[in-house]
Amino acid sequence: MLLIAAWIVLVLVHTPPALAAFSRHLRKRLYGVSEDATLDVILTHRGVLFLAVAVACAYAALDADARRLATIIAAISMLGFFAAYAAAGLPKGQLRTIALTDLIATPALVLVSWDAWF
Repeated sequence: MLLIAAWIVLVLVHTPPALAAFSRHLRKRLYGVSEDATLDVILTHRGVLFLAVAVACAYAALDADARRLATIIAAISMLGFFAAYAAAGLPKGQLRTIALTDLIATPALVLVSWDAWF
């Protein structure tokens, strides 16, 4: 049960940015950026990619055979953001909120990764 809960945490962490693919208002609220056509397309595409991460995690919660790949996908998402955030100088605002959310979800990622790989 704890393992399924950890997968659900990962789904929940990736759901708001996934939903941003379908809402300009949510993209603006999540990322705090002004409207720009090019940036809007990039953030919409980012949302679709987060939808793929959330779906992979949801699928892994139900199918043990999917768990190794799902841990790789979730780790790339979360660790990749940590690296980009650190490289940007740990800025305040919405990006810090995203970083803290990913940090809170890191134990869930560690748990599901341990289960999938060891």
